[in-house]
Amino acid sequence: MKKKLLSVVLAATMVFSLVACGSSESNSSAEGASSESVATTTDASGDVAPAGDGAVTGTLKLGLIGPLTGGAALYGTACANAAQLAVDEINAQGTGLTVELNAQDDEHDAEKSVNAYNNLKDWDAQAIVGCVTTTPCVAVSAEAYADRMFMLTPSASSTSVTEGKDNMFQLCFSDPNQGSASAQYIYDNGLATKVAIIYNNADAYSTGIYQTFKAKADEIGLEVVSETTFTDDTANDFSVQLNAAKDAGADLVFLPIYYTPASLILQQANTMGYAPTFFGVDGMDGILDIEGFDTSLAEGVLLLTPFAADATDDLTVSFVNSYKSAYGDTPIQFAADAYDCVYAIVAALNFYAEKNGALNVDGMSYDELCEILISVFSDPNFSVDGLTGEGMTWTAKGEVNKAPKAVVIKDGAYAGM
Repeated sequence: MKKKLLSVVLAATMVFSLVACGSSESNSSAEGASSESVATTTDASGDVAPAGDGAVTGTLKLGLIGPLTGGAALYGTACANAAQLAVDEINAQGTGLTVELNAQDDEHDAEKSVNAYNNLKDWDAQAIVGCVTTTPCVAVSAEAYADRMFMLTPSASSTSVTEGKDNMFQLCFSDPNQGSASAQYIYDNGLATKVAIIYNNADAYSTGIYQTFKAKADEIGLEVVSETTFTDDTANDFSVQLNAAKDAGADLVFLPIYYTPASLILQQANTMGYAPTFFGVDGMDGILDIEGFDTSLAEGVLLLTPFAADATDDLTVSFVNSYKSAYGDTPIQFAADAYDCVYAIVAALNFYAEKNGALNVDGMSYDELCEILISVFSDPNFSVDGLTGEGMTWTAKGEVNKAPKAVVIKDGAYAGM
């Protein structure tokens, strides 16, 4: 019988008193936190019951790895905050399952990410949400594959993360999906006649999206008139790249890059009087939160992303209100991805217990839990409804199936298209 998790149906009024997760120490539930969240499962007959209903018990130790400090800290902090929010909600439900979260800082550095992973193993983590960014996740996923530790990344989108690793799953779109979907969206909506691309050729995330965007553009007849690159060491002056795009007559510039270099590109384009449409992917989410950045420069920027904080559905409204109450900020897509990751892992345990009988995770080894989670996430009958997609399923290769969406920056905020 097919089961579907409605990842969370929140009550109209909720009160949280939480502490933001900003360090590499274990993040415990904040004192005084409360929630009236209800997670449910729905079977084919439409009957609804509390998720798990006591079928899964014990304490689940979840690790999270991401940049809590450094240039990509907006991503990691958003993920850690939202994951903790999900943990506190789940623990408040009183189903018999308790979740502990330990968020480790990797500073968006591969070596430090492996150290963070080893810290989590010493803590006896049983599964990991992460890594948040691609290059560290490629390094850690190799270690986790050898160890047989299950990982569900909210946002590391390169195929190198999952390739050849049956324990590694993505909640975000893979780079090929982001690249091809972006080209198709631009073409279908008539957003440009001539496109320029600026990408980081030293970054697996950026290069992977560029390659599939270009392949799809060639296939559908979207004209790419300029392709220029940079590296982390040269990500401070984009005059050459912008002049190449301008001279080629590009009316849209595709930026498969992170928000920090993107903010500089917008500033420098404005200075030189070049005003094409800028189109990014999930790595640009967070640009509005850069300290000192003039958000008016991002007006009209388009992003391919599965989450818009201004959406009016009950689930999004409740999540955004809860996140703002807890952390005083509007959640970005990375927060929504991490939130969904926590609920998806718990949903998978409930799915397994419903098919195989009661499951107690107390002291369960990470390799034993890994095989359970692999079996569920690879099961086509397992699906998740969350903030970032309805009816999300996964392939045996770890890729998520869900519909792409686009948002536009309007009046200093993300708005759905």
